[in-house]
Amino acid sequence: MSPRSSLPDDGVRQRQQQIAANLRALILSGDLRAGDRVPSTADLMAQYGVTDKTVQRALAILKAERFVEGQKGRGVFVTAQVPVVVRASHYPHTAPDQPHPWITDNASRGRRGSVELLHVGEVPAPLQVAAAFGLEVGAPVVVRHQLLSLDGEPAELVWSYYSLDVARGTRLAEARKIRGGTPGVLAELGHPLRHAVDQVSARLATVEEFTALRLPGDNPVLRQFRVVFSDNDRPIEVTVMVKAGQHFEIQYSLPEPE
Repeated sequence: MSPRSSLPDDGVRQRQQQIAANLRALILSGDLRAGDRVPSTADLMAQYGVTDKTVQRALAILKAERFVEGQKGRGVFVTAQVPVVVRASHYPHTAPDQPHPWITDNASRGRRGSVELLHVGEVPAPLQVAAAFGLEVGAPVVVRHQLLSLDGEPAELVWSYYSLDVARGTRLAEARKIRGGTPGVLAELGHPLRHAVDQVSARLATVEEFTALRLPGDNPVLRQFRVVFSDNDRPIEVTVMVKAGQHFEIQYSLPEPE
């Protein structure tokens, strides 16, 4: 008879997915740190009341997500992968002659960031983008679409939108990278960035996102919808960021209570 499991069955996910979720939570919380040995197969079988095959499937999920790695003859260990902590109140700004903020910010953490420009052009404004700009749905806007990678792995998809009266005929509409990012260009055009409002949600990836981010399974993505305002509260940039959930944590700093 199998021992009684200490993990209640949620009745929806397969047992290996539930075990992987528990171990993943321990890793992300820091209770299991880089270099720590994951409990042995025998221990996990006893703890969760499952077979060897189920434990191996659970570990395979975490290996695909690069949270753990097997070391022959020693066991399974937590990798050095650490999520990028994104401060919700932080809007990166880099001097025009400097690399993209994604590159410099990650370099300061000892990580290797890279940016691939996927597309620049005029597109019909999606509903949420149009509403932010006060435009009709489908009105033409300029979009800059990028893929951000971390240590060689796709980490984030970014779509930055601009109204035509701001972007047409400027570097924002050119199909080339902008050294230092777009804030400097907007400032040069007379639209300094004053503040931004973010909405963050979690959901499963679309087919496009799943493929581009090379997700290992049904990992959730974080969708960050940001509206950036210039003088007189004019919305000047709308950005949609879709982040591979296993790579990121969002940090909030709250003001002193009034």
